[in-house]
Amino acid sequence: MDRRTFLATAAAYPMLALPIPGAPYAGLPKYRKVTSHTPPASGLFGMPGRFPAQVVRVAAENSIETTTEKINGPVVKDMVAKGMSELTGLRDPRDSWRSFFEPSDVVGIKVNCSGAPMVMSSPEVVAEIVQNLIAIGVKASNIWIYERFPDQMATVDYAKYVPAGVHVDGIEKTRQSILGYDPKTYVEVDFFGEDDTRSMLVRHVSERFTKIINVPNMKDHGASGVTGCLKNIAYGNYSNVARSHQYSKTNTLSFIGTLASMEPLKSKTVLNVMDGMRGVWHGGPFLHDKKFRFYPKEMMFGTDPVAMDRLLLDVIEAKRKTESAISVWERSDKFIHKGFENDPNSNNFVREPGHIEFAGNLGLGTYDISKIQTKAFRL
Repeated sequence: MDRRTFLATAAAYPMLALPIPGAPYAGLPKYRKVTSHTPPASGLFGMPGRFPAQVVRVAAENSIETTTEKINGPVVKDMVAKGMSELTGLRDPRDSWRSFFEPSDVVGIKVNCSGAPMVMSSPEVVAEIVQNLIAIGVKASNIWIYERFPDQMATVDYAKYVPAGVHVDGIEKTRQSILGYDPKTYVEVDFFGEDDTRSMLVRHVSERFTKIINVPNMKDHGASGVTGCLKNIAYGNYSNVARSHQYSKTNTLSFIGTLASMEPLKSKTVLNVMDGMRGVWHGGPFLHDKKFRFYPKEMMFGTDPVAMDRLLLDVIEAKRKTESAISVWERSDKFIHKGFENDPNSNNFVREPGHIEFAGNLGLGTYDISKIQTKAFRL
């Protein structure tokens, strides 16, 4: 394959000047974090991890055929190899994976299936991650592809793409079941006087996994502004989270970072691989209409979820601008309408893209765009 490598420039990936919330946070909910887990003494892994404020972007025009939706497996393989090697500085991709994982690890791969089957963590991308783990000695039986809702996962059929023995697990066997969550590890907060004020951590995270790979998509979100690394690892690992946004009010500003910063989730999430084969530029996290799907045809690699999501803001904002849609930063009540409308100039909630900066202030990563080191490549 012919390869051309480019440094990240404004021409290749336009960086938009976004309004940054400058006022002090006021009137935030009161959170109580309950956990018996403490971060490891080394502090080498977790968020923001080994490579704070660093993001590698790999794009390939022929990574997906947009007419048929067919993903080019060999190209994905090259994209993953390039991304991991550039992130770690190790020429052999296997060495890159070895620098994160040991054969004894039990690895959870947190996928995103809320937009499935039309937008999700692509099974080809997930399969390539699995193959790399197995290649360095991690047993198939020690790899768990997981998501909260089995019905969403079933539309993707990850098991068809990965070797026998790899677990594919939906946490809530029936909706609102709490059996898959750890009652001893939770965040408690009362948002709107709801009966259940606890959000419990996925039991696999607290009891089984030694490390987690986060595989989000590039998506707009009606409440949080965008849904990338932070929201996938936060809302995707706890029970009872949708309660944070009702009517036009949303508490996603502070809830996402608070959930993500809990131990052991913070320390076990060692790698983020953002799947941008497909994306959603309005109406996310679901895909209500195919016209809101687009094809960034790129992947991001990093350990710093805040830095990656900061770049995602530019991706979504740029696409919305080309579609003459209101900004993800638009907070005016005049654009708030009850229920989803097939209109990119309509919001369900007052969006909170500031959740990314808030998470950065909790120590989860770097938000300041001037401090983020980005390397971009085209294959």
